[in-house]
Amino acid sequence: MRKNNNSTNNKKYSRKRPDESKEIGILQWFHLGEYEKVEQTLNDLKTIGIKHLRTGISWADYYTKEGEAWYDWLLPRLSKEVEILPCFLYTPPSIGIAHKTSSPPKGPKRFADFMDIFINRYGEHFEWVELWNEPNNRSEYDYTLDSNWDIFCEMIICAAYWSKHLGKKVALGGMSPIDVNWLDFMAQRNVLENVDAVGIHGFPGSFDSHFRNWNDQIESVQKVLDDHNLQPEIWITEAGFSTWQYDEKQQLQEFIKVINSSATRVYWYSLYDLCPSRSTVDGFHLDEREYHFGLKDYKGKPKLLYRMMESFDLHSLKDIDWCKSSNPAAKKARKSTDKYVLVTGGAGFIGVNLANHLLNLGHKVIVYDNLSRPGVEKNLEWLLSEHDSKSIWVEIADIRNYFNLKKAVDHACMIFHLAGQVAVTTSLEDPSFDFDVNIRGTFNVLEAIRESAHQPPIIFTSTNKVYGSLHDVAFDQSDFRYVPRDRDIQKYGISESQPLDFHSPYGSSKGSAEQYVLDYARSFDLKAVVFRMSCIYGPHQFGTEDQGWVAHFLINAIKEEMIHIYGDGKQVRDILFIDDLVKAFQLAWENIEKINGEAFNIGGGLDNSISLLELVHLIEIKKDVKVDLQFDKVRTGDQVYYISDYRKLKKAVGWSPSVTMSEGIDRLYRWLQKQHKPNITIQQLTNGIAS
Repeated sequence: MRKNNNSTNNKKYSRKRPDESKEIGILQWFHLGEYEKVEQTLNDLKTIGIKHLRTGISWADYYTKEGEAWYDWLLPRLSKEVEILPCFLYTPPSIGIAHKTSSPPKGPKRFADFMDIFINRYGEHFEWVELWNEPNNRSEYDYTLDSNWDIFCEMIICAAYWSKHLGKKVALGGMSPIDVNWLDFMAQRNVLENVDAVGIHGFPGSFDSHFRNWNDQIESVQKVLDDHNLQPEIWITEAGFSTWQYDEKQQLQEFIKVINSSATRVYWYSLYDLCPSRSTVDGFHLDEREYHFGLKDYKGKPKLLYRMMESFDLHSLKDIDWCKSSNPAAKKARKSTDKYVLVTGGAGFIGVNLANHLLNLGHKVIVYDNLSRPGVEKNLEWLLSEHDSKSIWVEIADIRNYFNLKKAVDHACMIFHLAGQVAVTTSLEDPSFDFDVNIRGTFNVLEAIRESAHQPPIIFTSTNKVYGSLHDVAFDQSDFRYVPRDRDIQKYGISESQPLDFHSPYGSSKGSAEQYVLDYARSFDLKAVVFRMSCIYGPHQFGTEDQGWVAHFLINAIKEEMIHIYGDGKQVRDILFIDDLVKAFQLAWENIEKINGEAFNIGGGLDNSISLLELVHLIEIKKDVKVDLQFDKVRTGDQVYYISDYRKLKKAVGWSPSVTMSEGIDRLYRWLQKQHKPNITIQQLTNGIAS
């Protein structure tokens, strides 16, 4: 099910062994010739500790010109790394009753002949065979061409008998939907005589809207088997959850439920989303849910479940049920009249520092985050360990999921909207994702506010990238930095009078989002303020080459790794310590009526400006080492110089930076040195999380 047409269709932490009582696998199907995808699949399965793979073997593909060579490579390659469950299906159209792969074959025994050829040629690479896939699903087996199931029954009886004769164990293709009447009929027709495992499929929350719990389903299947004195194992050969509405938390929850079922073996569907340029068995994008069942998206970006499997062993995941263990006391104590400060992106670097500040002041806080950035789960663990969990509502959700977001907004008395796609490089690699998160996500926040009964104020974090590359500003340069020729810019930096000039998809999406924020204040009388931020740094920042460059440089220095610089390194930024930004947030909230509908530049200013080369030099002095540098070409949208002129905000609310650059870098450096990447437990992470 859920595969593309013409398929073969398609640590960081220490890891314990999975529970031996449950074999857990992943389903991934491959198109002919997808050699690179196979290698990536094997690498990803190793990363998340999975040793079982269910994959399709196309009867139709085998008899194409490329088929034998493909399977000559595929089966040995897979079996070196994983235990394979090959699922045999897809009638060659030339021998089908109808000219399509879901057709019954003209000669039922031909399927057994194919099994004979395949097992004799490749049988050393697998122990089990699965005969067909979802035979009671018309898209996979068109039973309208075999109305009494005569062809199917003879086909499976012969293939199962011959597979057993050749030393293989046999699984019957999983039912979808689970239909005990169909299974009873198969038992009456002696189809199960040589079957060692009966498969079932289920997609609760995606396709099966009234899905009974897994153990009830398994019990009903077991009753049929008992009635016929049959003793095959019961497997869940396909289970999954589509994240088409960006609900990655529920995907994790459904995975926990299925691996805690009484099934002997479970295969989760699937490792990757279906490629959006391909058609499914039911048609091209007729059902968008079909395209989003992966642990990773089709470009390879990990979802929450993959990241949790990467970080925690399967045994730990099996021991927790996020639906029930997510701080039930806090959920029970929550009242409809309770008001929280909502921090979107609340587990990120800025968000967790802001949430900590608000909690220290006695506010209740909703931490709304999809945990998409590596390391933020550690921020969340730290926050929950520092504060009474009854004051924290953690909503693991995406801002693109309007309904989850609306629920949080309805409880909010104030909103700090920090969630977003934050890297220029990522926006260039995937501008569609950047657009969706930054524009659509912000629009969702604004609409949720507009439609709420109380319309809470919002402070939105924009970026200095809305000013573009500042091509109209002339610069000189010294040995270590660029210097603007304009005397006012030399003295104060870039003010809000600088024309907007969105450059790069990231600059465009953040700029568009901030303009929506400002216009909603004007058009719908919302209370809204925009911060155009320069470089923020401080504890709880897991900086990367793409974002958080001050922390990234320090991390690389501590690890004694090379630092890449794009351009000549003379680019200048003003850097602002996180504590000062949090104070600015607080002052803006207190003065929201006064500054409503305004955008403010915010950063460390001239006194806290530094070039990339100057920071490297400072690190070398502090660490007493020589830092290795590698230079590369300038990246799109990069500014050679940006210093915030924050006089407008200072005049409005009395704010100015108080933490010096030297003090701030020292504090961040000391915090980073203490990080030793402890192997946190799933119980620690989920303690206090409200569903």
